[in-house]
Amino acid sequence: MQAHLLNQLLPFWMTRTVDEKYGGFIGEIDGRDRPHEKSNKAIILNARILWTFSSVFEQFHDTKYFDLAYRAFTYVMDHFYDREFGGVYWMLDYLGNPVNTKKQIYAEAFAIYGLSAYYRASKDKLALKKAVDIFGLIEKHAYDPEYGGYFEGFDREWNVSDVSPLSSKEAGAVKTMNTHLHVLEAYAALYRIWKDPGLKKQLRNLMEIFFRKILTHGGRFQLFFDWEWHSKSDIISFGHDIEGSWLLQEAAEALGEEDMIEKAKGNSVKMVEAVMENGFAGDGGLMNEADSGGIIDADKDWWPQAEAIVGLVNAWQNTSDPKFMGKAEEVWRFVRTKMIDPADGEWWSKIYPDGRPDLQSYKAGPWKAPYHNSRSCLEIIRRL
Repeated sequence: MQAHLLNQLLPFWMTRTVDEKYGGFIGEIDGRDRPHEKSNKAIILNARILWTFSSVFEQFHDTKYFDLAYRAFTYVMDHFYDREFGGVYWMLDYLGNPVNTKKQIYAEAFAIYGLSAYYRASKDKLALKKAVDIFGLIEKHAYDPEYGGYFEGFDREWNVSDVSPLSSKEAGAVKTMNTHLHVLEAYAALYRIWKDPGLKKQLRNLMEIFFRKILTHGGRFQLFFDWEWHSKSDIISFGHDIEGSWLLQEAAEALGEEDMIEKAKGNSVKMVEAVMENGFAGDGGLMNEADSGGIIDADKDWWPQAEAIVGLVNAWQNTSDPKFMGKAEEVWRFVRTKMIDPADGEWWSKIYPDGRPDLQSYKAGPWKAPYHNSRSCLEIIRRL
């Protein structure tokens, strides 16, 4: 995995996505490796690039990775950060001008995540200050003091927005598992570098919400909710379940409270076992979704494979049960043989059930960054 990360995956992002003409990073590279130089630039892509190269530099201490982290940090600060109202914009045009100024809590969380990683890599106090500022804005505007948790989206001035769903699946959901999961990972990352009592309290509150409202007794995440945390869907997202299995434990370990760590470990193993019941296809890949009637999306997107490897290895570390490591090796074999494009080292966006890669979806774009697969490699390098 280290060889793949350093020799295939990162070189794709370092050589093909840097926007030398307009600044920052190219907003989209399609499935046939053609750059779309005038495509919009998304905060999700840029915050994830910031996190990735900051984290890789922290691991390997090679300045060529820091150069990319610095490029991402300065572009986010110069173009995405809203100097008047705080927080980060959702989308810029290719020249770096805001074209969608909404404040989506999912994106604000990724800004905290990326800035926290950059602070660890650089010790730049501006990065920490901006991460703390965004935390304050989320708590001020998005936290629900009555029922707990966080609302989804706001306009530029932090007024609650009616146009807040991340996707059509989430329409009508006032609160979502997905946003809360990434607020959780962001708050855990921030707490490692900023031991604030208020942040610690909210990190613990978030974990309690996962255990009491989002996670079922069967070890699965519910995805969409109303104000009072009534579930609005029976869809199962295998990728989110197995990603959440280790992120919950990571957050508990950052919190440092033994009771919460033990609770997270127990639930982590249960969640992975629930995914193993019917989430994996015969070729070793992790399918996308199911509901109460069975599999509804047998495609294998890139990010569930990355998260499955980490979740399975984490379960093996918790139990020493070889079934988890064996399954992790199966997923990695699927990634090596089906998911990685040998021509450029980046992962295809999707593999169809018949084994064909999806050439219509982008290799790099608003939702596809080096974050999931690079993080998977980094986690396994550290753990093994």
